[in-house]
Amino acid sequence: MSAYESVPGLDLRVDDGVLHLVLNRPEVRNALNDEMVAAMYDTIETAGSDEAVRAIVLSAAGDHFCSGFDIVARNQQSAPKPRVGSIQRRLPRQAHRLIPVMLETQTPIVCVVQGWAAGIGLNLALAADFTIAVDDAKFWAPFVDRGFTPDSGATWMLQERVGVVKARRMLELGQVVSGAEAAEWELIHEAVPAAGLGAAVDELVAKLSGSATVALGLTKWLLHTARSTSVDDQLRNEAFAMELSSRSDDFREGLAAFKDKRPPDYQGR
Repeated sequence: MSAYESVPGLDLRVDDGVLHLVLNRPEVRNALNDEMVAAMYDTIETAGSDEAVRAIVLSAAGDHFCSGFDIVARNQQSAPKPRVGSIQRRLPRQAHRLIPVMLETQTPIVCVVQGWAAGIGLNLALAADFTIAVDDAKFWAPFVDRGFTPDSGATWMLQERVGVVKARRMLELGQVVSGAEAAEWELIHEAVPAAGLGAAVDELVAKLSGSATVALGLTKWLLHTARSTSVDDQLRNEAFAMELSSRSDDFREGLAAFKDKRPPDYQGR
């Protein structure tokens, strides 16, 4: 049996070293529920130690990427009203596990956005290593507009990505940012016309999945640790990563390719 099993609302498959996670609830603009979030966390965590997976692609079926968490369905449940503090107790075990595993896994993640990316949908796009969107996609942090506060790392990732001024415009004023604007802000990696989305994603994923996997993963780790370490600690991290990457087969292939003046043929080992 495959280690990657689809669940309702989330289709999983592995093709040629690339793990595809496809949100598949187009009838509700791919709003997430607890089962989907848990499956995404388990899948990405598993992929991080799966040597057969060299890149992850997160995309969605239908016209929209993700409209956020399905809070309408949750609040229509007939269970008794929970006591105060239930959200604070629940989030660390659910959505708040998903963003860190995306940031910390050494497997590169590409997010593909069309239509709306709102709420946690926006945060998934922020947590990916690379997000490619169509020009007219819509990125939205609707939290305050809906009467509650941001979650899933929005306040941390937005400030880091675009600075406090633009973060306030999105988080406090609810500004909707188009795909083209998001690329200009460096909120995302790239915005392209809808007709060119597939080709742009394929090119990027081929680059990542054909790269020196050990070095690429450790570089992602270094970029993540640099957010919270001193220069001295980061220099030690870089020495550690250099020690590991220089022992890989891909390192030796890279040297041989440079010597032979040919493109390297990395095998991810």
